[in-house]
Amino acid sequence: MIDMLEIEELTCGYNTGFFLRDINLKIRKEEIVGVIGPNGSGKTTLLKVITRALKPTKGRIILNGKNLWQIPIRELFKKIAIVSQDTNIRSIVTEDYVLLGRIPHFNSFQLIETKKDFEIAERSMFLTDTLRLRRKFIDKISGGERQLVFIARALAQEPELLLLDEPTAYLDIRYQVKILDLLKSLNRELGITVIIVMHDLNLASEYCDRLVLLSEGRLYKVGMPIEVLTYEIIEEVYKTVVIVKENPLSKKPYVFLVSEDMRRL
Repeated sequence: MIDMLEIEELTCGYNTGFFLRDINLKIRKEEIVGVIGPNGSGKTTLLKVITRALKPTKGRIILNGKNLWQIPIRELFKKIAIVSQDTNIRSIVTEDYVLLGRIPHFNSFQLIETKKDFEIAERSMFLTDTLRLRRKFIDKISGGERQLVFIARALAQEPELLLLDEPTAYLDIRYQVKILDLLKSLNRELGITVIIVMHDLNLASEYCDRLVLLSEGRLYKVGMPIEVLTYEIIEEVYKTVVIVKENPLSKKPYVFLVSEDMRRL
């Protein structure tokens, strides 16, 4: 399988210190990769570097054979789209919000959307089951519906690589499954490569082809869920006791928490 994204010796951080150190990672085309790890391990920082919101102090990122920082920003966002943890979005009609995803495709003299832009936005909303929300204000719909609209906007960019920062956070189980099923469908049917930051290890296990485990800003382990989600690795990185068993349906590893009371038994 061809590599889409190559991260080499990446180190970066903020004024308070380094958040990622010496990261080497390859993301293959048309795979779903879950980025996991404890709070503060550098998961969101990794997405920020890939989208050039944060500049590395060392190393480089290669996207489809080109240095990420040498790609014109408009061209970059034709290839990459991100769904971030945007909870303070202003009031806007959902269709207008999705149309914002077309901005990277505007030419130098374009001020308004073309017929093609509307058609692509409509298709993006169809794929995410949000056409029924097109006339509603985005701050008046549910959290799960809003997350689907965020994904619709990202799809309107027609990306090859889709990044998502905890897309199922704060959602009920129905919308968690709906969103992850959607991402799997987009990956299979449209060939979009997907990188998802996740906290839920069991959802990551079920939906991701490979997992990237970060710990204290360093790459701890990369591999298939069965290779990464072992009780030895989880207990070492997360500093907590777990039991890992095989899901009888999917055959993927499933992590059970062990409470303090259970540890005494």
